[in-house]
Amino acid sequence: MVVLMYIGIILAVIVVAFIIELLIVGLYPNVSVPKQYPEINPRSLQDKTIVGKGTRKEVRFDVKGVAVSAWLYLPEAASSPSPCVVMAHGLGGTRDMGLDAYARRFEEAGFAVLAFDYRYNGESDGNPRQLIWIPSQLEDYAGAIDYVRNLKEINPAKIALWGTSLSGGHVIVSAAKDNKIACIAAQCPLLDGTETAEEHVKHMGIKYVLRMTGHGQRDIVRSWMRLSPHKIPIVGKPGTVALMANNDAWNTFSAMAPDNYINEACARIAIRMDKYQPVNQLGQVNCPVLLQVGDKDMAVPAKVVNKARKLLKQNCEIIHYPIDHFDIYLEDNFEKAVNHQVAFFSKHLI
Repeated sequence: MVVLMYIGIILAVIVVAFIIELLIVGLYPNVSVPKQYPEINPRSLQDKTIVGKGTRKEVRFDVKGVAVSAWLYLPEAASSPSPCVVMAHGLGGTRDMGLDAYARRFEEAGFAVLAFDYRYNGESDGNPRQLIWIPSQLEDYAGAIDYVRNLKEINPAKIALWGTSLSGGHVIVSAAKDNKIACIAAQCPLLDGTETAEEHVKHMGIKYVLRMTGHGQRDIVRSWMRLSPHKIPIVGKPGTVALMANNDAWNTFSAMAPDNYINEACARIAIRMDKYQPVNQLGQVNCPVLLQVGDKDMAVPAKVVNKARKLLKQNCEIIHYPIDHFDIYLEDNFEKAVNHQVAFFSKHLI
């Protein structure tokens, strides 16, 4: 009994200490992180894409009462309802960061496309601004799917999903929940947040991880207390505080971001990414899947790809590229990846 009493006391002290730590981290005054501004140097994907002959128009649809902004592309002179690709960007990305280039290729190949901004980001509504929250982004994908299913121009039986990086995981989870999805394409997808976090510890060091944990805790505690969010840069130079603090991320965002890009996010996502494991839902995906993997991509470790291969059924294509996580968006790597996507969608949607 004495031993149990001491164990109870120790546990109580740990819980109290943790609560005090959270309150200090969340409420300590005048904590801010220096803003960072990507050196906008566009290497436009538009210059390399085929300009489609169809139409692109701005549309909006509601998800839980919040308006989501999107571009709807319709192929030229479609004689019947078109197959449709639903797409959104990865971590911190908005639709004006290169999605038009992919969408134009898909539209030229005969597909309608809906490219949307998540709630709280880009041109979509919602507060707090710059919130990246995985459950809400999954709701946005579901809302986008429902929206196109109810358009007369769209064939509801021929809806595909496209995702990249974080949204590459979203399309897997979305297809696992919705067995009417025709096929999905995921490039450099986040498959296992735990494995990705372990790779970050190896490459960035425990000091960086602890700093990011503190910033994430501060933001989430402030959200519980309905205080203003604590924000940090999405991309940053090496050694700085940012969700992605490395030269590859910095240079790619500089090449893709528009002049009005807001390089900040509510920091709470920093302590939630490791808990996101789309790979565990691959067994529930019944439609054809295209996984495009960079062999030098620390966000998608090789052992996770092997796990995905075992979980997926025979209707899976895995294409490897000798590239890192961010290389796939630009120049020749973009050309190779988008051509594989067009071929995949043509095979399963037409």
